[in-house]
Amino acid sequence: MSTTPDASLLKTRQHFQILDGLRGIAAVSVVIFHFMEIAQPDYEKNFVGHAFLAVDFFFCLSGFVIAYAYDGRLKEIGFSTFFKLRLIRLHPLVIIGSIIGLLCWMFDPFSNLYTIYGSGKAFLLFITSCFMIPYPIIRERYFNLFHLNPPSWSLFWEYIANIFYALVLVKLRNKILWVLVAIGAVLICYETKRSGSIAGGWGGSNISAGGIRVLYSFLAGMLVYRLGWIIKTRLGFLSVSILLLAVLTSPYSNKWNFISEPLIIIFVLPFLVSLGAGATLRPAFTRICKFSGELSYPLYMVHYPFIWIFFSYMEKCKPTISQLQVVIPVSVVLLIVFAWLIMTFVDVPIRKYLKTRIEGDL
Repeated sequence: MSTTPDASLLKTRQHFQILDGLRGIAAVSVVIFHFMEIAQPDYEKNFVGHAFLAVDFFFCLSGFVIAYAYDGRLKEIGFSTFFKLRLIRLHPLVIIGSIIGLLCWMFDPFSNLYTIYGSGKAFLLFITSCFMIPYPIIRERYFNLFHLNPPSWSLFWEYIANIFYALVLVKLRNKILWVLVAIGAVLICYETKRSGSIAGGWGGSNISAGGIRVLYSFLAGMLVYRLGWIIKTRLGFLSVSILLLAVLTSPYSNKWNFISEPLIIIFVLPFLVSLGAGATLRPAFTRICKFSGELSYPLYMVHYPFIWIFFSYMEKCKPTISQLQVVIPVSVVLLIVFAWLIMTFVDVPIRKYLKTRIEGDL
């Protein structure tokens, strides 16, 4: 008897469209945050000082969606097919982002950093970036785990969470998940108190924070789905988006982060996933949510190489505030357009081809 899964099992289940829309809102917030943390390094003066919590929202959303999509069918499709599907969904943009990162590093008009480190280091940075191997060697860029495309740090932990889900978590009873979630919550509080903020995970000196963040939020998202905590409400996409933006623009405080950030991560973000899953989608916002959800991951994975160019521009040209008020908004819009082009003409065709190959082998 064949152990190959039926092709029908590979079909994507229906999306929670408002959650897709919220993912796009969070991705745009991250892009704005990355510009602003260079333009205004003091997070307490940054109007999107807590936008990095979008990553915790992504982790929570991922746990919810993975449990929804695979809890009932992982045994049938098998670990190998599950991991192939996740690679097809995630990895093309990892490689695309690495290529863009290498090109931006080589041809940055405001920096000679590529010349200083040389082609040998560039090759190693590119290979490790493509294969998701942390390589924090660039001192001038804060020892990012993945210098060519820093947001890959969260994908590194996403992969670990997905593998752990397929091998262990999918088999665990909810009581055990509750214990793990409780441990994760304690670690969130500990890390926030120890470091002053939960904003770590991206660099060589704070890599453990990434594991703590994904541990809690991914498991919390799984529990939201498994326990059926979907809050049916007449609130729509706009209302829930405003609530999410209120979190991401909440004041950053060196004095109070150890209280505010754990409260947001432990309680508010899972609540927003519950709310978004049960909110009412009005027809006028269907296309917006679909487009927002589709664009969110490409935007997240291709924007940062250009942030490095902005960083070099800031160092060399010392632009005025009035100049930045033009440069940053225009750059955000251009990056959204660029992400759409990459998604439409590169990522989607590659993923369709790879998925067709898998289905053709069944």
